[in-house]
Amino acid sequence: MTRTRAKSSPRRKEARAKDGARFTAVDLEKIAERVLKFSEAAETEVEISSTTDALTRFANNTIHQNVAEHTLHISVRAVVDGRTARAATNKTDDESLRRVAATAARLAKNQPEYPDLLPMLGPQKYRKAARFFHATAETTPQDRARAVSRICQMAEKNRQTAAGIFSTGEVQSVLANSKGLFASHAETEAEFSITVLESASSGWAKADSPDVREIDPDLLAASASQKSAGSRSPKELPPGHYTAILEPSAVLDLVGFLFYDFAGTAVLDKRSCFNDRMGKKIFGDNITLWDDVYHPLQAGAPYDGEGYPRQKVLLVDRGVPKSLVYARATARKMKTKPTGHGFALPNEYGEAPMNLVFAGGDKSVDDMIRSTERGILVTRLWYIREVDPYAKILTGMTRDGTFLVENGRVAGGIRNFRFNQSILEMLSNVEMLGPAVRAAGEESFEMVVPAMKVRNFHFSEVTKF
Repeated sequence: MTRTRAKSSPRRKEARAKDGARFTAVDLEKIAERVLKFSEAAETEVEISSTTDALTRFANNTIHQNVAEHTLHISVRAVVDGRTARAATNKTDDESLRRVAATAARLAKNQPEYPDLLPMLGPQKYRKAARFFHATAETTPQDRARAVSRICQMAEKNRQTAAGIFSTGEVQSVLANSKGLFASHAETEAEFSITVLESASSGWAKADSPDVREIDPDLLAASASQKSAGSRSPKELPPGHYTAILEPSAVLDLVGFLFYDFAGTAVLDKRSCFNDRMGKKIFGDNITLWDDVYHPLQAGAPYDGEGYPRQKVLLVDRGVPKSLVYARATARKMKTKPTGHGFALPNEYGEAPMNLVFAGGDKSVDDMIRSTERGILVTRLWYIREVDPYAKILTGMTRDGTFLVENGRVAGGIRNFRFNQSILEMLSNVEMLGPAVRAAGEESFEMVVPAMKVRNFHFSEVTKF
């Protein structure tokens, strides 16, 4: 991808709306129409996003940073003689838009032919996906600061130290092409993350939602504080196979490594753990999984990188992998129908399900603890890496709240473990499921997952903290 650099001009409009206001869908549509008018390529696609982000950062029980930015990104894809390429700019004057359209066409002419290139889509119909919440868009620095101030005061009272972020923002995007396709999506974003520290222990909590009202910073901070206090003077347990009670964030960061294995391209290239396993029972009966952008706890646009409408896809049905997701070109090669999961072209990945939703159960984490004679309660995982792609063995470490469970209660904090665990095996050993919730972690994108009680989870080594 090439970014154009425009010469300075006193007449040029900067990449911001009039008087600093946000770009609307109408504003972006007009910019796209101008690009399409300027382009001389056989086919032209324009993707535009206007993003506003604001973040309040705190550490040592005080706010130390408040930043906000508004960016505009205009990406133009041209098709010339079976070749395609992109160019991008953040300027909206006529000279810059002409230049980015011409640059995309010139780059396309110098690319090798794209063997799987299909004609651009015409107009499409899309289901609505309500992702814009005025409460989030209208959150002020003062709103975030008041919440953080309460949390820092709580930490001071408990003789703990809090650090983290509270961010809010919004994205307005459009996708248009010379075949008459036009798609528009508006979405807000809010995230709160906190780590609470003591001399030799820590606790963590995080939440993410398009609706800031779904995030309770005080409740998250209280949870992180309790985990930090409960981890004081951690004991060391020998490594081995234990019953593991994985909170949703820990589940998220493990099962997130499966998402690309459901891509048709990955199976076609024999890089998926589901090669030779589709239609065979490899998980437990209690594991059912969809990709569903329309789920009320999900986020994202109702169309993919080419503007194809996203479909809800049943990926796993009661332990059996049933379906894959497909971009248009992949679907043609595999003689099936596209599902609306393709990435913007050109790309080497094809497609992936970005809105995973696991079926949940009715057991709380407390229920899981009460039913466990001896096990490990895990708040979160980090530094996760793939060891064996086909067996889907992952390694990583626990962090910020790891506890021994004995005789149906939490018996105290323990030193963190390294684990080596096959996710395929793990999802065959799930004994209990909690309600599915929107979870946020550090190693994977957000998705809807339950807490899980898993037997024979392999904790392979003790860490020094």
